[in-house]
Amino acid sequence: MPPSSEETRLVAGRYRLRSVLGSGSMGTVWSAYDEFLHRQVAVKEMKVPPGIPSSQADELRERTLREARAIAVLSHPNVIILHDVARENDQPFVVMELLPSRSLAHILRDHGPLTVEQAAAMGIAVASALEAAHAAGITHRDVKPGNVLVASDGRIKLTDFGIARNVSEATMTRTGIMLGSPAYIAPEVASGGPVTPAADLWGLGATLFAAVEGAPPYDADGDPLETVGKVVNGKVPKPKAGPLADVISALMKKEPDQRITLRDVRHRLYPRQTKTALDLFGPELFRTPDGKKTSAQPDASDTQVIKTVLPEKVEKKAEASSELATDPGPLPFLKPPTAAPQPPAATVYVPPPPPPAPRPGRRSTAATAALIGVAILLFLVAAGGGFALARTVGGEPLLPPAAEPRPTSNGTTELPPPELVRQSGDAGVATGARGGEFGLGVPKGWQKFVAPHDSRFGASTVVQYVSEDGRRAIRLERLANYFGDYPSDQAYIDQLKLLYPSDGFFLLPPEPVANGTTLTFRTTDRGAETSVTRVTFMNLLKAGTSLWVFSVTAPTEQEDATRKDVFEPVAQSLTIAG
Repeated sequence: MPPSSEETRLVAGRYRLRSVLGSGSMGTVWSAYDEFLHRQVAVKEMKVPPGIPSSQADELRERTLREARAIAVLSHPNVIILHDVARENDQPFVVMELLPSRSLAHILRDHGPLTVEQAAAMGIAVASALEAAHAAGITHRDVKPGNVLVASDGRIKLTDFGIARNVSEATMTRTGIMLGSPAYIAPEVASGGPVTPAADLWGLGATLFAAVEGAPPYDADGDPLETVGKVVNGKVPKPKAGPLADVISALMKKEPDQRITLRDVRHRLYPRQTKTALDLFGPELFRTPDGKKTSAQPDASDTQVIKTVLPEKVEKKAEASSELATDPGPLPFLKPPTAAPQPPAATVYVPPPPPPAPRPGRRSTAATAALIGVAILLFLVAAGGGFALARTVGGEPLLPPAAEPRPTSNGTTELPPPELVRQSGDAGVATGARGGEFGLGVPKGWQKFVAPHDSRFGASTVVQYVSEDGRRAIRLERLANYFGDYPSDQAYIDQLKLLYPSDGFFLLPPEPVANGTTLTFRTTDRGAETSVTRVTFMNLLKAGTSLWVFSVTAPTEQEDATRKDVFEPVAQSLTIAG
């Protein structure tokens, strides 16, 4: 594609957009060049879908960036790496690794089923990626061939971790648009259950099924509504007899707790892969049937538009299931359409226009209406969870209402004190370190993220709780055996100062507390046009030889309220193992 002024524009002062890899209503994917680090990258320009009120657009963008920041900690050889998030002219941009590759969906479409060894190599790679994601508290929720990328150098990577979760939730609530891949969706999700890591196991099994069969396990002549009905009510299809049939069947169990673990998947598949992936995926797979070599691209799945309405009976049933899936987990970033034919794993949008006409000769009008109604209910619950659907039916917005601010004497903004909910966790889960158990009161509705972290003080686990508006966060980290190497917490304070530019970091004098030190500091992030100043309250606590770092961060305009209503009560509620 020849360059133009639009395609060569500079984003965030460093990312030079070169050519469009794909474009759709949810955004545009660019091939770009990082002029600071001198490397090729993929840049996704996030857009607010049509129909979203302008009053909600800013909040959606902020929530999108918050999700991206949380997922950026996930680093694994079989995962497409998220490098950066940026804003330009109020539009979010997500910067990722650019992998010269083809999606498994395109390989299956152009070349047919994989061999046993190829399918085993793919299954091992995806299982490894999902293990890392689940350990970090991330559920992919859209595992399918279109999200598996295969490179000519043998690399196999899973892509699209959770970027569009908030955009899709708001879209479903405010316009009736529904997202999902019906041929690969887990039956418990399609029937209204919560999205758990077990749903990814089903998606892996369905992807392996497609890899060895050349077609998805469920496909009702391309009709997504009929496909969802078969997923929920039909029998689980059996793959043809072969070395991988037992693995596929063990993953595609309708009862989530009966599915084998990802570790078991890898143990069963390893003996089936006797060659390296470089030898298994030859250059012929990276050419289209017309002989042309495919370009480097993050795969872009095709989309379908399904028009329907919600019958009254479906609305009542939706209300009854509102307790299901209160937290559906991160949704994958929706990919833009390509010019290629639609693969079976299409992402489905359902806007609410007039009801469809019945199909002559196939079924009666009543049967059509009933089927559409049930399928829409199942898909809405699957995509947004019972919580989103219940609020939709009740005419309520999905995004939480803004809390009423409290005026203060110094002109800052204070929020009403949140309700604290007692929670427990383990700050050693990602590193395997023992003694990381903790308990604390967390504001109701704040979302939890867990991720591994490396620093000069060694490997650790970071546990974060982020407010619903994405502006405030609680952070807890345990540095095991810190005091075996350092006599006091001063080394940590000195390192903290190095993380920020000198003109963007202001530390108040430390104050002693029981078993440690409390810090208050302000940081300023300066962008091309705006700057954001935040305040952080931090406790450095000694427990045995471990240093526990507990902090709460908020915008400076909420400083007083955050200290009084969040930091102090949550700090008092914190209990740690040692």
